[in-house]
Amino acid sequence: MSAYHPTIGLEVHAELKTRTKMFCSSRNDPDEKEPNVHTCPICLAHPGTLPVANKEAVRHVLRVGTALGGTLADYTEFDRKSYFYPDIPKGYQISQFERPLVSGGELAGVAITRIHLEEDTARSTHHGDKSLVDFNRAGVPLMELVTEPVIHDAKTAGDFARELQLLLRTLGASDANLEKGEMRVEANVSVSMTKTPSPNYVEIKNINSFRAVERAIEHEIERQIQLLESGEQVVKATRGWNEDKQETFHQRFKEGSADYRYFPEPDLPKLLLSEIPEFSSEAIRTTLPELPWERTARYEKEFSLKPADSTFIVSDVTRTSFMDNVLSLVTGAKEISLAVNYFVSDLAGEPKKVTPEAYAALMRMAATDLLSSRGTKEVLAILAKEGGDPKQIAENHGFGQVSDKETLRAAIEKVLKDNADVVAQLKGGKEASLQFLVGQGMKETMGAGNPGMIKELILELTK
Repeated sequence: MSAYHPTIGLEVHAELKTRTKMFCSSRNDPDEKEPNVHTCPICLAHPGTLPVANKEAVRHVLRVGTALGGTLADYTEFDRKSYFYPDIPKGYQISQFERPLVSGGELAGVAITRIHLEEDTARSTHHGDKSLVDFNRAGVPLMELVTEPVIHDAKTAGDFARELQLLLRTLGASDANLEKGEMRVEANVSVSMTKTPSPNYVEIKNINSFRAVERAIEHEIERQIQLLESGEQVVKATRGWNEDKQETFHQRFKEGSADYRYFPEPDLPKLLLSEIPEFSSEAIRTTLPELPWERTARYEKEFSLKPADSTFIVSDVTRTSFMDNVLSLVTGAKEISLAVNYFVSDLAGEPKKVTPEAYAALMRMAATDLLSSRGTKEVLAILAKEGGDPKQIAENHGFGQVSDKETLRAAIEKVLKDNADVVAQLKGGKEASLQFLVGQGMKETMGAGNPGMIKELILELTK
């Protein structure tokens, strides 16, 4: 067992889904391709302009905090965080320092320190010796969530980030696409010889996927262990993640809060949330939908789903929406079981062109033996590719299951004739022979035979 103890804390930023930016009326549109079209004097920091806080952004953060069991602030305020980069037009960022909107909470077993609001920066792109700045993103509402330093391995960190993305999407607070920069995960990593975290932690930035989060943390833990093993010290710094080289690299030495010269934002009023009835804990709680962990528990209790299946369905909002509709349309344990099994295995959680109504109708056909397992798979493949009515597809392609004994008799007689040795084994009491003959009967009928009828015929003809 390693003598080194890694400690990890996460800082996660998520762009919130609002119509306008955090402190102005410019449009918040993450899909805009034309640069610098969603701007105004406020988000470009023209002299004399005054910010106004976005009420919907505040509501989003309060709903996230409530879902996580955090404590909602009563008195809160915004602060100026000073630093000088080309993507910060004001020379400071409006954020929250001592009085965040949410304190505490927990997700996936990880304790949360705080959740607060701030404005996003502009987007910089670099082309050779030139750098260009797009201010469409400048001022977009940004939620920052900070965990306690209670994570000790890369997988737990990755799982937490995935759970947070799912929660944000479930609440409609953010689309949280990492590849589009709508969710950014930064990891603070330290390694020590004791269980007390080292103060010389490294913050890893520029991580654009959940797998990269895990790899970056794993690499950084190993890098710091190697430094300590060689007698060197870990330097408190900010490092980036190089996806191509699969390694972290030095960016700059770490700033402390004093370097940002925080002070209360003088152009925004203090907020006393108790004076806003719709922002009370009780009012916010009534707006929450069924949360992912609540839905998982309901699926397992109400529909007897296996934990692995319920987790798979709930882990994606598209899957959840589809299956919620399907489960409201199917009845009985057999239809429910078939609906879940085909969704997980054959559709792999991607409904594509299949509607919940068509899928439920197909499951009813399968449950009542109108379609064999193979026929159901064939119809489902066409539904996923083209859509349509499952009954019509089955009729047009001849996928219907044959359940008439007289129709099946000739095929089964041929199977018994071709497998006389297996028939003898069956008559001698070898039960496994029956399953083999049923399989041959299915093969002979090209998957269209009713396996129950085939079994019955085999027993009848081998008496």
